[in-house]
Amino acid sequence: MVCTIVKDAMFLAMKSEPAKDCPEDRKTVKDLCDTLKAHGGVCVGMAANMIGVRKQIIAVTMGFFQVPMINPVIVAREDPYETEEGCLSLTGVRPTKRYRKITVEYLDAEFRPHRDTFSDRTAQIIQHEYDHTRGIVI
Repeated sequence: MVCTIVKDAMFLAMKSEPAKDCPEDRKTVKDLCDTLKAHGGVCVGMAANMIGVRKQIIAVTMGFFQVPMINPVIVAREDPYETEEGCLSLTGVRPTKRYRKITVEYLDAEFRPHRDTFSDRTAQIIQHEYDHTRGIVI
């Protein structure tokens, strides 16, 4: 289901809780991917709080696919740089520090564990959405 995008900065600033392998959180994964796909022309990543669910679930566009990451944790960062980012939930752009290469541990849509390394644009998108799960509004 395509959901409405939350624009309330106070809600977005609240930390999300870990997701569980339950029907409700599985539905959130699907809704998040559906909503990201629907906004594909202007958005490349989303966190569950952007659709009103305070769970540690993000989805990132990688090619033609929306890749969900459940309970992601960035375990390694390399090569910091300064950039500016916008967000579908917020107006304007803001400066931020990112890393060109990151390693992330997460669960996929079937709640299977993964540990992958990402770089450049994909790494930046993941970091932005990861911040959302931590209540960091960028």
